[in-house]
Amino acid sequence: MAASFPNPIDAEIPVEYVDCTAIPADQMGLDIGPKAAEAFAAAAKAAKTVIWNGPMGVFENPTLAKGTIAVAQALADSDAITIVGGGDSAAACEQLGFASQITHISTGGGASLEFLEGLELPGIACLEDK
Repeated sequence: MAASFPNPIDAEIPVEYVDCTAIPADQMGLDIGPKAAEAFAAAAKAAKTVIWNGPMGVFENPTLAKGTIAVAQALADSDAITIVGGGDSAAACEQLGFASQITHISTGGGASLEFLEGLELPGIACLEDK
């Protein structure tokens, strides 16, 4: 947790790790902590398919990128089919060097989730009408 969003985005920022239920009202959760990162890594290792949408924190800041790095590394190390959706998640995988180890990356985060939910996507529906 931190008192404010870093400004500029890559500025040094003091953080403290606390349980997610213990973040005070005047603080912000800007990344996951080591316990959550370990839990995500264990889940990825045991999974057959992993779908990830959204970075774990403010990955553009080195101090707040640890959770995103840990999850991206866990997906890269996993034997699972790994699907990453969303522009920020795709950018994180690319910038961190994990993109080649991910099965599929899409910048369409919300659309990917809607597709998996079974909702009609207008861009696909119009192709099916032809």
